[in-house]
Amino acid sequence: MQIIEAKQVLTPKGWKADLQVHIGDDGRIERVRERGASSALTVDLLLPAPTNLHSHAFQRAMSGLTEARGPDPSDSFWTWRRLMYRYLDQLTPDHVQTIAEMVFMEMLETGYASVAEFHYLHHGVGGAPYTNQAEMSERIVAAAQNTGIGLTLLPVLYQFGGCNKRALEGGQRRFGCTPDRFVELHAQALAAIKKGGADFSIGVAPHSLRAVDEDGLAATLSLTGEGPIHMHLAEQIAEVEEVQAHTGARPTKWLLENYPVDANWCLIHCTQMSPDETRGLAQTGAVAGLCPITELSLGDGIFNGIQYLGEGGAFGVGSDSNIHISLFDELRTLEYSQRLRDRSRAALATQVKSTGRVLFEGAVQGGAQAAKRASGEIIEGAWADLIGISTDNPWLCSRQGDTALDSLIFGGHGNDCIEHVWSAGRHMVSNGLHSDRERIMRAFQSTVEQLGQDI
Repeated sequence: MQIIEAKQVLTPKGWKADLQVHIGDDGRIERVRERGASSALTVDLLLPAPTNLHSHAFQRAMSGLTEARGPDPSDSFWTWRRLMYRYLDQLTPDHVQTIAEMVFMEMLETGYASVAEFHYLHHGVGGAPYTNQAEMSERIVAAAQNTGIGLTLLPVLYQFGGCNKRALEGGQRRFGCTPDRFVELHAQALAAIKKGGADFSIGVAPHSLRAVDEDGLAATLSLTGEGPIHMHLAEQIAEVEEVQAHTGARPTKWLLENYPVDANWCLIHCTQMSPDETRGLAQTGAVAGLCPITELSLGDGIFNGIQYLGEGGAFGVGSDSNIHISLFDELRTLEYSQRLRDRSRAALATQVKSTGRVLFEGAVQGGAQAAKRASGEIIEGAWADLIGISTDNPWLCSRQGDTALDSLIFGGHGNDCIEHVWSAGRHMVSNGLHSDRERIMRAFQSTVEQLGQDI
């Protein structure tokens, strides 16, 4: 048993002082009680650690390679995507595992205890399946096991290059599956997950309304069981226009009118929604999966956060392209996007909770829901997904409660205050560093240097 003593703890009932958290051998929180004499590890501030609800791990190796102006005078998400396809044609299963280990290590060091990996890189170059169709899924599972992060694997069905069912081209062919092949791949991925940690799980991810048809949606939804359903939705104006031209309705409106969207769903980005669509999505109980740093990087747009939260909507955050992995920076970027659009301050705060408290609790609870992970709260029986924070430093100056959260998120040095991170009781980060940091970093650097930078 591990015992953590904390001077401050964020509990479901608010801030509590001087508590002990006991972690059982099964990785779950066994007991939460008043602090007592023991040889426990002591932290200043203990927080529940969230799930990173949206990641494409392989894209981490591209960070910094797509910032030059291309031949198109109006570079956009779509020109970035073409560069991404060219880059991924170099990636082998060994490359993907090494890159994923780096990504998962960085997530842990910045406060995430688990990840929902939106996994669509299934096949070899040109789209030829590996002998083991779940080869790439198994590499993601191995990377999670090697780094100690919790995993919800989301195998992605990707059928077409657009709503007109045009064939996949170039790098896209590595993603492609028919519904029948996807059912087989998902079964093999499920077998891989069952060999992973007790906290590992699986869901499904029909990629988007432009990349799957209704038969594809039916095939993926038939596999869900009790697992989560994730889908890209309404990220770019061009995407909205294409879906509207094909279906007669904007993507959010069409999905809500044609499918029983509920709390099992996580809709990613949703940066192009009308007020009515924002209200409709909030009322379903689904999670809006926001990736503020990537959305900013790709020029996606600004999520209707004030209205959505005002309607009671659930949200979480993810690192998507992994151009920069940092929990606190994602939250700050989300809030600042609202302020910039409306020329306001403390945009998402309420009368009883500070901006940081609203952001952090929303991300922790929404991430747990999106991953179908029994976490998100420091309560008995939950997975011990925890962050131990030092407040004895120039960035927090022994601050308490909501003010400490605000300082972590908006002071710019939140990552420097992370001392410990546990994932399902696995104590993977101590003194701010992952236990296998040097090996993972060396392997990643070697891999990226082999891949080169010419895309």
